[in-house]
Amino acid sequence: MSYASTAAPSVPTILDADSHLMELPDFLSRHVERSMRDRIPTLNEIRLADVGEQMRSYRNAREHAPDTVAELVALGDRITRGPKWHDALGAFNGRERGLALDLLGFERQVVFSSFCATKIFTHPDPAVRRATAAAHNRAMAEFCDGDSRLIGIAIVPLDEPHSAIALIDEALGLKLGAVWIPSRAPGGRSPGHPLHDPIWRRLEETGTPFILHVGSSSLSVPDEWMNDGHPDRRSARGGVEVIGSKDLTVIFHSAQRFTSVLVLDGVLERFPKLTGGVIELGAGWVPDTVRRLDHAVDIWARSEPHLGEFRRKPSEQFREQLRFTPYPFEDVGALIRESMPELYLFSSDYPHAEGGRDPIGRFNRALTGIDEADQARFFAGNFRDLFGSGNGVAA
Repeated sequence: MSYASTAAPSVPTILDADSHLMELPDFLSRHVERSMRDRIPTLNEIRLADVGEQMRSYRNAREHAPDTVAELVALGDRITRGPKWHDALGAFNGRERGLALDLLGFERQVVFSSFCATKIFTHPDPAVRRATAAAHNRAMAEFCDGDSRLIGIAIVPLDEPHSAIALIDEALGLKLGAVWIPSRAPGGRSPGHPLHDPIWRRLEETGTPFILHVGSSSLSVPDEWMNDGHPDRRSARGGVEVIGSKDLTVIFHSAQRFTSVLVLDGVLERFPKLTGGVIELGAGWVPDTVRRLDHAVDIWARSEPHLGEFRRKPSEQFREQLRFTPYPFEDVGALIRESMPELYLFSSDYPHAEGGRDPIGRFNRALTGIDEADQARFFAGNFRDLFGSGNGVAA
């Protein structure tokens, strides 16, 4: 039996909106044009806990040793309780990921990189940003070519709209399934600036969702907030985890601001078929954001006349166009009752440790009392709304 059929035997279909590949040191350099090879960011300095050591230990590998694969496959429906990071089955090899999917029991799985986004989005040189993003997207396509159930996610900086559109078109050609964008003000502009309309139009007309994810913006509170007068007090940030306890409380702020501005600047109104997902940033903040946006439009429609021209309330725009992944520790049943069942979708975070050992079980228990149709939405239907019914970007 698979993990899915053991953890939730009554759920016929589970589609996974968040998993990761674990880059090897040459993930980018193998796929960048020769002239940029010495200019793009390196992955060699990753030091997070034992992840950096794992990465470097597989420096010359393209797959796990056959004996290791056999041991991992033997875990069967306990695959989520096995090794994490690079040591997990299918961490850096697409063919192996297909074996992992068989054991997980997910019919489709979205794949993000683990370490590249921040390096790309924050690089000061636009030429390097574009070359590194293009290299990332080629490497992602190579990984996902190992199994048709995998949906690879491209990275696309938005600072230069013409370059962004070129990268989107390259992603279309690579059959990647969505574009991961920064959640800051691109190029010093609101995402609702008219210069960005060609980007939103291209995504809408091709059926390509945009994604905000961990790495779309800074993950942590500024350093001054870590100055608590206790220099010997330990933080998990940069050691056991990428973030610490303080960071978790604000990790969603940039995504909340970005999606709110998209609504208030009329982007979702102008492009009603544009869809987007907010992945691995939690969802406990979503019901309050929906309420605030509806109130903002009601209150400021006279003093900001463009708000009065909206044909749909912000809450309707959210329901029709945006999707969010809760963390396993969040009560998704309560979120559905407080807002709308169309907003939330399942994710495993495989093979990252943050996904835990039984994400399906935790979500399934939180869904007690939610009707079967809305449970099916969470595990599969809302995924289809965002990523479609087939693999790759709709052309």
